[in-house]
Amino acid sequence: MNTSFPLLFVSHGAPMFAIEPGLAGKHLAELGRELPRPDAIVILSPHWMTRDEVSVTASTAPSTIHDFGGFPDALYQIQYPAPGSPALAAQIVDMLHTAGWKSSLNVNRGLDHGAWVPLLYLAPEADIPVVQVSMPATLDTREAWKLGQALKPLRDMNVLIIASGSLTHNLYEFRGATPHGAQYVKDFAAWTAKTLAAGNLDQLLDYKQYAPSAERAHPTDEHYLPLFIALGAAGEDYQTRVLEGGVTYGVLAMDSYLFSSAGAAPVESAQPAQGGN
Repeated sequence: MNTSFPLLFVSHGAPMFAIEPGLAGKHLAELGRELPRPDAIVILSPHWMTRDEVSVTASTAPSTIHDFGGFPDALYQIQYPAPGSPALAAQIVDMLHTAGWKSSLNVNRGLDHGAWVPLLYLAPEADIPVVQVSMPATLDTREAWKLGQALKPLRDMNVLIIASGSLTHNLYEFRGATPHGAQYVKDFAAWTAKTLAAGNLDQLLDYKQYAPSAERAHPTDEHYLPLFIALGAAGEDYQTRVLEGGVTYGVLAMDSYLFSSAGAAPVESAQPAQGGN
C-alpha cells in the first residue's frame, strides 16, 4: 500500500479568517486532529511570489508576517511561533534544482498570512517545523502542476504539503456581493469539485475555457494556482476529500481539498471521491 503522506489545498480566505473560523476553520481543525503527525509542513501561498527563482525559507524561527492593513488590532497580535527547518529547506532547494527549478534559501523571510492563518487551525500548537516555498510570479496552471511534481518526493519523507490559495477570489466584487454568496461562486466551486473527482486534468489545466464564470471567479489566477501545485504533488492516481467551507463575504468560496494516494487507507471519517489521470 502506498504510504505517501496526504496533502492539502486550502482556501485561506481573508485575514479575518484568523479570528472568524466559520465552517472552514471548524473542518480544518477537525482534519488537523485526524491526520497523522508529520515531521514537518511545507506550505506555498500566493502572498509570497518571487521572480526568476523559487525561494525557500531557511530560518530556524520564521517570523509571523502581518501582510495586510486596515484590520482589527487583534489580528496584528497573533503570532504563529512554529520552528523552521533549515536542513529540510536545503533538501527542498536540492530537490528543486534536480527538477530543473532555479532556487535558493532565504534566511530572513517569515510566514505570510496565506501560510499562518490556515495553520492556526490545522496545527494550533505551532510545534511542527514549517518551511514556506515561494511561488514564481510567472507560473501558469501547467507550470504550477510541474512545481507540485517537483515537491512530490516530500510526501515520502513524512512531510505535509499545503498549497494555500482560494477556490474563488474576485475582490472587485467584495463590497457588492450577496451575503449568502453569488451563484457564480457556487457554480465555480461545484465545477471544481466535480472535475477533480473525475480526475479530468486536461479540463482543470484549461479551466478558463471549461469552468463556468472562470474569469469572474478569478480575474487573476494566482489564488487558484495552488490547486495545481497540489494536483502535481498528488500524482497520477489520487483520491480527494472535500472540506466544505461555505462562502465568506459573498465572493470567497472556502472549500479545501485533501488529496491522498488512490488505494491508501482513507483518513478517519473521510468519504473520498476517486480521481486521477
